[in-house]
Amino acid sequence: MYSEKVMDHFQNPRNVGEIENASGVGTVGNAKCGDIMRIFLDIDEAGIIRDVKFKTFGCGAAVATSSMATELVKGKSVQEAMLVTNKAVMEALDGLPPVKVHCSLLAEEAIHAALWDYAQKNHIEIEGLKQPKSDIHEGEEEEEY
Repeated sequence: MYSEKVMDHFQNPRNVGEIENASGVGTVGNAKCGDIMRIFLDIDEAGIIRDVKFKTFGCGAAVATSSMATELVKGKSVQEAMLVTNKAVMEALDGLPPVKVHCSLLAEEAIHAALWDYAQKNHIEIEGLKQPKSDIHEGEEEEEY
């Protein structure tokens, strides 16, 4: 069962859309479930995220985690945005069912991918930021059933 916050962010997602000439764009997916998440960041000269938008193709939990992730980074510095983890996204949504935890991982990775794009475009290094994976299951062993 989904929390009221998950349902609210699914039915009334915040920050949907694209940012033209975005400072950074990050796209990640999960090949196993088919979810794809794209985050657009508008970052000012001081390194503050002025605006953030998302486009997500996926289940309700993927839409809700995208929406909440954008709310968590909006108005924050690049370094503060780096601290937004999948756990923070899940907590802000009052939890997710275990089978939907991967959606919060997508949200974290999409933020990091957009920050990586921003850093590359501006020839800067963001402390703690590693090159993101395009698929959150990249490098993992295949699960056995």
